[in-house]
Amino acid sequence: MGSAFGRFLLRRLGLSLFTLWLVSVVVFLGAQVLPGNPGRAVLGPLADARAVAALNKELGADRPPVQIYLSWVGGMLQGDMGESYSYRAPVAPFIGAALVHSLKLVGMIFLIVVPLGVGGGVIAALNAGKPIDRIISVASLSLTVIPEFVSAIALILIFAVILRWLPLSATWPDGAGPLTQIRYLILPALPLVIVLFGYIARMARAGTVEALSSDYTRTAILKGLPWRTVLTRHVLRNALVPTITVIAAQTGYALGGLVVVETLFRYQGIGNLVLTAAKAKDFAMLQAGILTIGAFFIVATLIADCITVLLNPRLRAEMGG
Repeated sequence: MGSAFGRFLLRRLGLSLFTLWLVSVVVFLGAQVLPGNPGRAVLGPLADARAVAALNKELGADRPPVQIYLSWVGGMLQGDMGESYSYRAPVAPFIGAALVHSLKLVGMIFLIVVPLGVGGGVIAALNAGKPIDRIISVASLSLTVIPEFVSAIALILIFAVILRWLPLSATWPDGAGPLTQIRYLILPALPLVIVLFGYIARMARAGTVEALSSDYTRTAILKGLPWRTVLTRHVLRNALVPTITVIAAQTGYALGGLVVVETLFRYQGIGNLVLTAAKAKDFAMLQAGILTIGAFFIVATLIADCITVLLNPRLRAEMGG
């Protein structure tokens, strides 16, 4: 299987790199069509046109788009994300700090949603056709269509304003310890937990139902194995393979869906940074932020595909494993 998996990995890496290049083109073109220009954004609407033109020339924004794109991509390949027009400082430190904050929030999201989603899906499957199954299935389907800003506002009103159990803002005090940071991250994590719960629970239910009706489960039962052993060693072990791949794929979605959540909770993550850069016409920051999110999503998808192959016996057999 080693050589076959190696070929598969190389193909997926090639596809990922091609996708990342397409993302870079779309991001660059999207930034170019935004109204305004860097010089005007930095100097303000009342600045003299000659001063604006001089600053655009200094920043290199007056060059042909193809030349600007090649220069930008070349810098990105060397680890240079450019210079922020708003802060007049390198972009990379801002992206790095914001990404760390966002990854903390994504970690909190999955720390909550994975046990809830998997547990809910398995419980629904073990009680297929019963009221608890219908309740979990309807709830998981309904929760996926609730926009993040709607659930976020409702959660703020309930837990931060009325009950006052959780902080309104996600920005913790300087020097806060891990437990304090977790407390500040719970509320902003919940809107995306609500959305992702539906996907994970439905996949866990479907996988468990399929595993329960499989030949290997029936064989284990006929052998007289205890139900607990059948459930843990045969049912869940096989049922959770597609669920794991969905969880890995949803990691990229969660990072991309943080713009609304981070803005509402005033959290200094990469989603909030991208939105701020778009408002300020800070094209270098905007392009680097969106490309970083796109790269993270592509890597998460690649990891999900690799996990699928490694954990799925049928795919391993097709590769000669």
